[in-house]
Amino acid sequence: MTRAQTEPIAFAASPSAPGPLAPWDSEVTNPWRQALESSGAGVWDWDLVTGKQSHSPRWNAMLGYAEHEVGHDVQAFFAHLHPDDTARVHAARVAYLAGHTSHYAVDVRMQRKDGVWIWVMAHGMVVSRDAQGVPLRMIGTHTDITERKQVEERLQALNLQLEAKAQLLQAMQTLSRIGGWEFDLVARKVIWTDELHRILETSPHNFQPVPGDTRRFLTPESQARLRTATDEVRPGDPPLDLEIEALTAKGRTVWVHIVMNTVWDQGQQVRRLAMVHDITERRNAEKVIWEQAHFDPLTGLPNRRMLRDRLEQDIRQSRRGRGELAVLFIDLDHFKEVNDTLGHDFGDLLLVEAARRIQTCVRETDTVARMGGDEFTVLLTELKSNSQLERVLQKILDALAAVFQLHDEQVFVSGSVGVTLYPNDATEIEDLYKNADQALYAAKGAGRNRFSFYTPALQEAALTRVRMANELRTAVAEQQFRLLYQPIVELATGRVHKAEALIRWQHPVHGLVSPATFIPVAETSGLIVEIGAWVFAQALEQVRQWRATLEPDFQISINQSPVQFHHVDRASRSWDSQLDQLGLPGESIVAEITEGLLQDTSARVTTRLKALRDAGIQMSLDDFGTGYASLSHLHKFDIDVIKIDHSFVRQMAPASTDLALCKAIIVMAHELGKVVVAEGVETQAQCDLLLAAGCDYAQGFLFARPMAPIEFEAFLRHRPQN
Repeated sequence: MTRAQTEPIAFAASPSAPGPLAPWDSEVTNPWRQALESSGAGVWDWDLVTGKQSHSPRWNAMLGYAEHEVGHDVQAFFAHLHPDDTARVHAARVAYLAGHTSHYAVDVRMQRKDGVWIWVMAHGMVVSRDAQGVPLRMIGTHTDITERKQVEERLQALNLQLEAKAQLLQAMQTLSRIGGWEFDLVARKVIWTDELHRILETSPHNFQPVPGDTRRFLTPESQARLRTATDEVRPGDPPLDLEIEALTAKGRTVWVHIVMNTVWDQGQQVRRLAMVHDITERRNAEKVIWEQAHFDPLTGLPNRRMLRDRLEQDIRQSRRGRGELAVLFIDLDHFKEVNDTLGHDFGDLLLVEAARRIQTCVRETDTVARMGGDEFTVLLTELKSNSQLERVLQKILDALAAVFQLHDEQVFVSGSVGVTLYPNDATEIEDLYKNADQALYAAKGAGRNRFSFYTPALQEAALTRVRMANELRTAVAEQQFRLLYQPIVELATGRVHKAEALIRWQHPVHGLVSPATFIPVAETSGLIVEIGAWVFAQALEQVRQWRATLEPDFQISINQSPVQFHHVDRASRSWDSQLDQLGLPGESIVAEITEGLLQDTSARVTTRLKALRDAGIQMSLDDFGTGYASLSHLHKFDIDVIKIDHSFVRQMAPASTDLALCKAIIVMAHELGKVVVAEGVETQAQCDLLLAAGCDYAQGFLFARPMAPIEFEAFLRHRPQN
């Protein structure tokens, strides 16, 4: 067979290919690459979908090539493979990928650049499969075992020459540091080489082995495997080839590769000759590879790949009548604020501690995994009742809500949890993931620090959000939005020289749509940035007109979404230039922000707030009293206007707590030099109480509903002024 005839076989795989193979000097592969190459092994990485196969520098050097001289596909391997070994490689890979063998291992001959043939031991494992379990990617090692093979060949040739065999066992130690033993079953005599003494940490001077000692140094499982293998040996069989664990005289666990040949005489075993190679470093390196592929390096928790394997196992158990299975998606509330305020090192400490706390809330048989960022997933198995599940959920919420002591800092966060059940909600893994994610979205939308179960209503809501996001893109392109204006009344005089711009969506089918319906979807999709730019341009043109026709100092307030502050785009940077083009001062516009935004201390947010201030644009703190703003935030960000939330105004009455709170807010604001606007004023009694308390401005249905510009102008013309 010529080399041209040795084409690699093709394996069926999912059309969704895995990510590109990582370069050998990348940070991802560097730790286990160093571990492997320090043990003398070369490393290979094979994409079963594209056929691309990359090798470490050690593999290239093993064959005498520079890195750029070797191709990056599977042909590079087969091009150097001995023609007589091609069939065995194909058979081993097919058997492994088909699940007929537990691991891929084969010894082959490969030709170096200088023409010399060497023996290479290839080991590999599948590290990536698609949703149907089809293998997508394998990684493994190549180890030069030429010396060992040479020793094996010599051992075979001299199998019946006992004196030569003893000399060869000693030569093995000198040539390749491979230990060995010889067991004369007739004379019941055992001989160990010096290298075997070194591997098992015994002394050839103080320890003389006797029959049974070799097995005594093996773990119980390894003893059973070796006993079974030797009992099944028949005349003419090839040498036994095993990788098993041993215990040294000092109590260390080591991995050894044993190749054992049996000598027969008239159908009876009379002698056993074995070579023992310490492969602990290689097995440890392979363990590093496996852990890198299946566990999160920060928390030590299973990652997405391992989670999927565990979930597949748990689903099989559930099908056998082992109870319901719950999938929990957990997201840490306010984690970003911790990361931005204290730094990523503290963020990592928080994640590690959060992972530990979640683990303490579940059983050892349950799975806690880290999906990435501040997202965790929990698999709860063998559930017997909803009350059992709800107790666990509450434990998780309580654990995450407790203070986190990170060095000298105390940090408070909480958790939002989305829950879905197998098989009640779904039977496929991807559907369970989507359900849990939708339930998590509902938990966050309901105020965070709570859990939410998946329901069909959540599914419908998710589909509605998707449809609405698509329709919003059309609305942005076709400018289907309208701006309405609600007057802000100066209480002491009744004068109206301020208004708040309020957006509405003029949907071609559903008519006028409230911002409460579409703004959350616009924020999630990022469309809020384009919508916000449109609102600013429209409001700017309107205030220019009204300053010319109504009031020379007219002012319009514009609501700003926190999402807009995280997108530095050309439109948002041009606010000051747009003001200049229309000849308007910055104080003609007020940017209304929420209290939650002041908690965000990221550089992007603070830079944007400063840019607004530098442009002369005033800032108003909307819905004051319902969020997390503190006096230090009011001072730090130089807030001009405080708007009392309508929830305090709605229940306001003489001697009420809400009135006392409103009075306190007004006094505090005035002491800090801030203007106060009360929202949601609907009755004259509320208006009178606010006026008596010293409130500066008010807006609400008592005065007027949001109106189109023409209606607003008519309202002002017919409104009596004090």
